[in-house]
Amino acid sequence: MLLVEDSDVVRMLTVEVLEELDYSVTEAAEAQQALQVLRSDEPIDLLMTDIGLPGMSGQELAVAARQLRPELKVLFASGYAESVEIDKSEPANHTAIIGKPFSLDALRDKVQSMLGN
Repeated sequence: MLLVEDSDVVRMLTVEVLEELDYSVTEAAEAQQALQVLRSDEPIDLLMTDIGLPGMSGQELAVAARQLRPELKVLFASGYAESVEIDKSEPANHTAIIGKPFSLDALRDKVQSMLGN
């Protein structure tokens, strides 16, 4: 899993929670760093990205990521989740959004539903 979050504290806490749930997490503080990971041969099954990234939004990152890895699943995180439009033409578990702040249970449930485990 690749987590992209520009807030150091939020990124650190989210990585900690995901690793406690036995997920392997690579972290990036911004979109360009995430794209470098996606260009590598590192296995990534889920991109979890903040929508409000500096320089390139999470939505723009997702478009670029899917050009590199068309089957990549994307979980957007946003403090304004109710007002964010996501592409509904994707398969049901390929794109989702979670509102920030999210509970540990909500994060676990969303990631498990997307990854099928």
